[in-house]
Amino acid sequence: MTPAGKIRNIGMIAHIDAGKTTFTERILFATGKEHKVGAVDKGTAKMDWMPEEQERGITITSAATTCAWKDGWINIIDTPGHVDFTAEVERSLRVLDGAIGIFDGVAGVQPQSETVWRQADRYDVPRIAIINKLDRVGADWENATKSLADKLGATPLPLQIPVGQSADFIGVIDLIHERALIFHNEGEPPWEGPIPDGLQKQANVWRERLIEKAAEVAEPLLEKYVRGEEILTDELIGAIRKGTLEGAFTPVLLGSALRGRGVQPLLDAVLDFLPSPADLGPVVGRHPDKDEEVRFKPLPEEPLSALAFKTASDAYGQLTYLRVYSGTIKSGMKVYNPRSRKTERIGLIIRMHADEREVVDDAGPGEIVGCVGLKRTVTGDSLCSRAKPIIFGELRFPEPVISMAVEPKVAADRDKLILALSRLGSDDPTFRTQTDEETSQLIMSGMGELHLDVMAVRLKREYGVGVRVGKPRVAYRQRIRSLVEVEGRCVRQTGGRGQYGVVKLRVEPDPEVKDVEFEVNLRGGAIPKEFVPAVREGVLSAASGGGIGWGYRIVQVRSTLLDGSFHDVDSSEIAFRTAGAMAFREAMVKGGIVLLEPWMRFEIDVPEQYLGAIVNDLAARRAEIQEMDLRGGVRWVRGIIPLREILGYTTVLRSLTQGRGLAQFEPMNYLPAPSDVIKAIS
Repeated sequence: MTPAGKIRNIGMIAHIDAGKTTFTERILFATGKEHKVGAVDKGTAKMDWMPEEQERGITITSAATTCAWKDGWINIIDTPGHVDFTAEVERSLRVLDGAIGIFDGVAGVQPQSETVWRQADRYDVPRIAIINKLDRVGADWENATKSLADKLGATPLPLQIPVGQSADFIGVIDLIHERALIFHNEGEPPWEGPIPDGLQKQANVWRERLIEKAAEVAEPLLEKYVRGEEILTDELIGAIRKGTLEGAFTPVLLGSALRGRGVQPLLDAVLDFLPSPADLGPVVGRHPDKDEEVRFKPLPEEPLSALAFKTASDAYGQLTYLRVYSGTIKSGMKVYNPRSRKTERIGLIIRMHADEREVVDDAGPGEIVGCVGLKRTVTGDSLCSRAKPIIFGELRFPEPVISMAVEPKVAADRDKLILALSRLGSDDPTFRTQTDEETSQLIMSGMGELHLDVMAVRLKREYGVGVRVGKPRVAYRQRIRSLVEVEGRCVRQTGGRGQYGVVKLRVEPDPEVKDVEFEVNLRGGAIPKEFVPAVREGVLSAASGGGIGWGYRIVQVRSTLLDGSFHDVDSSEIAFRTAGAMAFREAMVKGGIVLLEPWMRFEIDVPEQYLGAIVNDLAARRAEIQEMDLRGGVRWVRGIIPLREILGYTTVLRSLTQGRGLAQFEPMNYLPAPSDVIKAIS
């Protein structure tokens, strides 16, 4: 069992095609984990093990691996860069202690880079950055570094400057150790030598800036700097580590993943500047039955605490990925799940290397492993001992934005299809399925066309179910237009025991509310307390049950129970539930309904000669262009566009640019739909 202080749990995060998987492949080669270098474009990358990833040349699912470097043990999770698979990044960052942000030396910070950076901010994950692809024409490490500050609000701290530019990029100047590192043969340690005379002056300037920034977080170093005393290397490394862990700045390194340049210094930086589980101190959670905080130290002898952050179903059953925070898990031991209130038995404990599995006897604090045998554990569940339970905060995932009807090619496969969809949904929290009550069609929903296309392919490949899919359907929403107060009456008194429930509701639009909020502001004892939950149930049932307006989900609505009346004999929960539902439906009709459509942020990069055609096409699609830039002979166009208008856009873009254009989209917000859209779906 590796001591927690020697472990580093890191994630590779970046925009699509920034070089995450390529850097991970070079790390595996440099550390001796793999004996040959895999290539993403050839479908031979170890971390892209799924057939869909190899065929498309993109990462779809986060893959875990481990490797040793010097005296440290590094657990790596290579995450997807495409927005359709952002859930993989979210749950990975929840259990990681540090991350490496990879940025294109030409493009700098790109849209999905911003998204994953904000996700890391939410979990307070310390990061180092590496500017990749410095061997490309137009690469500018200073502009790319500056974009970290301009677009991410980060404080970049360069630790290196390049030796050579573009095709002549051959190495870096290590500002901490004041040396040149020249990369010759891929996988081999760089040649170390003195700083070339032509770069000495530039190196002195950047080292001075480095020391100034590091001294801001370390008072002893600041005192030595002010007095003009010599700064020792270990002191400088200690100050940079302190600032990185506190989030005061982000160390920046340089490299070229494709040529294997910058890998060894990056691994050194992981050990030097990113935290171990021991550095982070006790894990903090809540007691499942008491309103009190629970803390366990990251030690093997402490009570067990672990988080299930991912599940994966395959031919061998369900594999559950665990991050162990404290205590020790062993094969065959029983663990308690506070959510289900059930005890489960751990079968095998597996150390993952992409799709390869190494069975181990146990795992301790800081380790990330797979477990077989946890049949009732789902993503986000905490595992602990029954005697000393702990529960962690739930994982939050974005809502699906697009839907498609799906049906088996062979009618007899319907039950098999339903089971396969259920398994895919249990593994991917952003993939949902339901049955349309009116048409009895199976509807699958996800984060984008690519997401659903991958799922359709997996149904055939992994579960043997051939399917036909309908055209994509946009997940519209609706909200009330204006504030109204209404009364709902469920009064049926025709002799004997009747039904009596009267409620008065105020219903209003509220952009700060995600779905439908229910509040109580009753005057006196107008409605007995025991009937208030029934009113709430009726309101929420009406909001989610369809039949209002266009039948889409209702969002951004606040409802408040103001008044009502009851009967000593005839009032019941059923009556007040019915009255609440009636009042809410009437309010939506009386207040007017606004149809909301999802909008997306986009970034499109195209060669200069195709810019006019792209801009004209975007204008016809109701897009709002917010920014255009020229980098390395390529035009970058940014803006926002309705989701409805980009269905099938990839094919159009290829046609307009002869296959040379690239588009990236990410969800933005829901905005009122114009009249032509309303007419089209009515």
